[in-house]
Amino acid sequence: MKKIKAGVVGCGNISEIYFKNSKRFESFDIVACADIDINLAKQRSEEFDIPKACNTEELLADSEIDLVINLTTPAVHAKIDLAALEAGKHVYGEKPLAVTREEGKKILEAAKAKGLLVGCAPDTFLGGGIQTCRKLIDDGWIGDPVSATAFMMNHGHESWHPNPNFYYQEGGGPMFDMGPYYLTALITLMGSIKRVTGSANITFPERTITSQPKYGEKIQVNTPTQINGVLDFESGAVASIITSFDTWYHHLPNIEIYGTKGSLVVPDPNRFGGPVFLRRYDQNSWSEIPLTYGYTDNSRGLGVADMAYSILRGETPRANGELAFHVLDVMHGFQDASEANKHYEPVSTCEQPRPLPLV
Repeated sequence: MKKIKAGVVGCGNISEIYFKNSKRFESFDIVACADIDINLAKQRSEEFDIPKACNTEELLADSEIDLVINLTTPAVHAKIDLAALEAGKHVYGEKPLAVTREEGKKILEAAKAKGLLVGCAPDTFLGGGIQTCRKLIDDGWIGDPVSATAFMMNHGHESWHPNPNFYYQEGGGPMFDMGPYYLTALITLMGSIKRVTGSANITFPERTITSQPKYGEKIQVNTPTQINGVLDFESGAVASIITSFDTWYHHLPNIEIYGTKGSLVVPDPNRFGGPVFLRRYDQNSWSEIPLTYGYTDNSRGLGVADMAYSILRGETPRANGELAFHVLDVMHGFQDASEANKHYEPVSTCEQPRPLPLV
C-alpha cells in the first residue's frame, strides 16, 4: 500500500517513542526530522535511521513530505501547525492543540481553508484498554452512563524532568499536561461536554528543581496547579475531575464510569493497556475483563498511523482537530469558571470518536 511520508519537528524526549514506533506502522514513514538544535536532529536521524536531518524551514519546504508531526513544546504548537498548513501539509501534533482557544481556532480554520487534516494527541484512547471499555459501554454492560470520576494527582515534574519549567507556565500545569488524556478518554466513552465549572489555584507560587542538570534553580509558577472540576455531558451524565501538581500521595482511581446497570473501572488514560474491571448491579464482586483490542503496550504514534490511513481514504481521523479543540476549550473552561464564579458553556463540540473495529 502507499505510505504517507512524514517529517518530525521537535526532537526532544517524546520524539524517541514516535521514531521507534513508526517502524511498526504500515501507513506512514518518517523521512525527515528537524529541531531548533540541529545537532539533536542529526542525533535522532542517526539513532533511528531517518534519511534527512534539517531545520524546520527546510522540512516544511520539502515537497516529498505530506504530513508534519509536531512534537514541540506547547508554547509553539500553534506556530508550527500554522506554518505546516501554510506549506500545504497535514499536521498531527502533541497535546494540547494550542495554548489558547484563539490559536486553536486559527489552526482549524487554516486547515479547512487549505483542505487539510489536523490531528492531535493523545492517542492512548485508541489502545486496547479504553477501546475495550468503549465496547463494554456500547454493548450495554453498565447500562447508560450516569456519572464518572477522574483523578490525576501528583507533586509535579521538578524532581525528575530535566527541564520542568514549561510545566508551570501558560499552557502547562496538570490540566494542560495531563487533562487531555482524561478528557479525551471521557469524551470517547461518554460523548461531548456541554457545561463545566471548577475551582483553580496556584498552591506553591515558586518551585525548586531537584533534578539534573538544573538542580537548585527556581521556577516561578504562572498557571494553576490544582484544578477541581465538574462536567455535564450532552448525554445528561455528570463527571468530577481533579488534576493536581500539589498532591504528595493519594489512593484514588484513574477513571470510573457509573451506569444504570453497573460500574466500570477504566485504566490509566496515559497508558494504552489495562486492566479493566466491571461489576454489574446483580454481581457480588468485580471481574477483570480481558482486553478485546490490540495496542496495549506503549503505542504512541498510533494516532499518526490512523491519521495517515484517513488521508489515504479521505476520512476523518479519530484523534482529530475538532476533538482536540473541544478538549482545549473545556480545559480553559475550568479556569474561566473559577475566575468568573459561574458555569462555562463550551463554544465547541465534537463527534464521539469512532471505535476501532474488532479484528
